[in-house]
Amino acid sequence: MIKKQKHIFLYALILTFIIFNLGIFMGYMLESSRIDKINKLYLESELELLDQRIQKDSLEIIDFNCDLAIQENIKFADKIYEEALIIQRYEDANRINENIEFQHKRFDLLRTLFWINSIRIKEKCNPDYHNVVYFYNYDNPSIEQKSKQKFFSNLLSELKNKFGNKIMLIPIAGDKETASINLLLEAYEIKELPTLLIDENIKITELEKMEDIEKYLD
Repeated sequence: MIKKQKHIFLYALILTFIIFNLGIFMGYMLESSRIDKINKLYLESELELLDQRIQKDSLEIIDFNCDLAIQENIKFADKIYEEALIIQRYEDANRINENIEFQHKRFDLLRTLFWINSIRIKEKCNPDYHNVVYFYNYDNPSIEQKSKQKFFSNLLSELKNKFGNKIMLIPIAGDKETASINLLLEAYEIKELPTLLIDENIKITELEKMEDIEKYLD
């Protein structure tokens, strides 16, 4: 009887070990799949932004077409906004592979490049859209920051749904110690996270309702 119990215990232990390792393996495969999808999104966005910049530079040599530049910029802004939502869903899941954080930094740089491009188009064409850059803490937000950033994100989603192409909503992590982003944070005197920067001259660090942003978008 004792020998039989030992065998049952051994079988249970082996089965538990197999299931545990299978779970780890499946989790790793799922995470790898997410990374592959994020990488594909990045490469597609990088290609589109490169095409947009080459097109803009070409038009500067020939004859700058503001209508076309604005149209393409709005189209790309919608794309990076949708991608941000997809990436957020992946990051809300349990992370096993830290490559997602690496991919996040790549997207931050891509969005920063897009922001700079949007500034140049605004200077040259005076479009009626607003740049709304959302700097937030990505790596180690405090409990207070997490709550605040969740509130900011919800308001910005509502804002984007309401105003659509009238705003270029650009989320960028402000704590990744990236030289180019740090330079912009210093230039615009962004001292705390989260912070909204509207049209490169209005900074918002406290929000209570959507009207606190809307009044700058008239």
